[in-house]
Amino acid sequence: MDVSFLGGPEPQRGVGIVAPFDFALDRELWRWVPDDVSLHLTRTPFVPVEVSLDLARLVSEHETLREAVHALCAVAPEVVAYACTSGSFVGGGAGERAMSAAMEQAGEIPALTTSGALLDALIEIDARRIAVVTPYTKSVTDSLEEYLGEGGIEVTGRSYLGLTREIWRVPYRHVVDMAREAVVEAPDALFISCTNLPTYDVIPQLEAELRMPVLSANQVTVWAALRRIGKEAVGPYQALLDPVARRGPAAMSSLPPPPEPPREPEAEPEAALAGTVGPGPEAEPTDPLAEPPYPDDLGGQPPV
Repeated sequence: MDVSFLGGPEPQRGVGIVAPFDFALDRELWRWVPDDVSLHLTRTPFVPVEVSLDLARLVSEHETLREAVHALCAVAPEVVAYACTSGSFVGGGAGERAMSAAMEQAGEIPALTTSGALLDALIEIDARRIAVVTPYTKSVTDSLEEYLGEGGIEVTGRSYLGLTREIWRVPYRHVVDMAREAVVEAPDALFISCTNLPTYDVIPQLEAELRMPVLSANQVTVWAALRRIGKEAVGPYQALLDPVARRGPAAMSSLPPPPEPPREPEAEPEAALAGTVGPGPEAEPTDPLAEPPYPDDLGGQPPV
């Protein structure tokens, strides 16, 4: 069979992703990616530790990241992202910057982390006061708040699940419940932390309900990585990705009402009486459901 007429395959831009060993949401990352970009994922080595600050430190050691980047370089990505929120905020701002530098040095390509991407995304949407939702324990959530504070971001409210394993199994309804609890102080935006927490489908729903931008760990990671190579993330009605959605339903409700259409000028009394002599024929009864007559210059048809 001759398949030469098919051509292709189409050229692809490459994005490398370093994820923790227990990352289970590869498919979610792909949903933000345009068709001409491929994700190349690798994972850190397994360690027998539950989700905690200790695990965050173990999966973000520089040597671990360098080895992962070396493996990814075999397929020549244009940028590398470390897709782990806790692993990239556990060392504070200085730790996050050092991680990015270590990855860039290992691969000689641009590199970023989820937590660094989060700060960039908050600048992008001009948010300084945010609510936070996490699946973590209190100590890990505290560390996230400290990282954000160091970056000049105030946390106005938060809600967390206290999980130490299998975070990818959390249903959307739990994320929604936490979000409603966290936003009571009317922040500028909501951030849903952890790259292992499903968020893609819930983001537009929460933005519509809460009337504010909603960011998630996977969303900001893919958005920042694609932006480094001049590409845009895709996703329905998400403020980070769409300037129209960024204004949100609240902005739409504040717009002035549309102007009323111009009215036809009413006939002058003299013109209405011209050419009449005495009383005219008795008018036919009016059908309230009938359409009004239209002028002859419109062919007796309603205007389009």
